[in-house]
Parts: sequence; C-alpha cells; structure tokens
Amino acid sequence: MQVTVGRIGKPHGIRGEVTIEVRTDEPELRFAPGTTLKRESGSDLIVSDFHWHSGRVLLKFLGVDSRSAAEELRNSILTVERTEDEVPSENDEYYDSNLIGCQVQNLAGENIGRVIDVLHLPSQEVLVVSSGGEAGSEYLIPFVESIVPTVDVVSKIITVDPPDGLLTEDIASED
Repeated sequence: MQVTVGRIGKPHGIRGEVTIEVRTDEPELRFAPGTTLKRESGSDLIVSDFHWHSGRVLLKFLGVDSRSAAEELRNSILTVERTEDEVPSENDEYYDSNLIGCQVQNLAGENIGRVIDVLHLPSQEVLVVSSGGEAGSEYLIPFVESIVPTVDVVSKIITVDPPDGLLTEDIASED
C-alpha cells in the first residue's frame, strides 16, 4: 500500500536540496538516508541526506545535484510502500488507512456512519464520515480526544462524543 509522506517544496541552496512539506508523524523514519520514495509520476527518488533546518525538513536525493534539478521536482507528492499490518510507533497515533472504513458510533452505540477520508488541516485532523444511504450526509468530525474518545482499529469502530450541533448539518448534499 502506498502512503503519502510529503510534498517537495522549493529548492534550498544550489546543491540540489529541497524543502519538504511533511505529511507523516515519522519524518526521521520515512526520510532516512537510503530510503526510496516514489513520486506520483512513478519515478523513484533515493534519499541521500536528511536534516532539519529552521524547523523544516531538507532532503537531498541521489542524482539531484543542482538547484535547477531540484526545481524540476517541486510539488511532487512523495509516497512510500507500507504493509497493511504496519502500525505507528506511538499507541495514540493512527495511519489514515487504519481509520478509513471504520464504523462511527456515538456513546450510546448508535450508528453515525463510516469514515471515508481523513483531512489533514493546519490546526488538526478531521474525519469525513458518510452516513450512507441515498441521501448520504457527510459530517466533518474533528479528530481530537474530547470528541473522539475511543478508536478501536482492530474492531474498526470509532466512538464519538459530538458536541451539540456537530452532526445536524450535512456538508455535501449536491444532487
């Protein structure tokens, strides 16, 4: 399974380094020297150097030795191969693929819907939950502990404690 770990930003310096918009909680693991990353074009990039600079990840790839070569990579989405049974190193972290498909229920055990996507917004992650059926309401549920107290990826059940009004408005009723 291919998972997105970052997006290449602008070049840094003249020797082919690039900034990375990180989309993983494990940058040291995912961008370690020797790691092969795949671009959406299908081509592979092999990390030759990784370091932090002013709060940003900078990467150098084998064969990318100039600013112009680095510029050609700009905006490329980077993915890595991950096995289905791989789990994050921290107990309270989840891969999107662990969450998508989970049944969502409230504290009383009433069905709300199924997770169809996870949005990574600047302030927090948000679960996109579809109620299914012909009307097919979709809800945006902030993925924070106060609203999502229980996640059981083995049973594929997420329990939510939504504040009043969170589940009353649908966001995608374009028919």
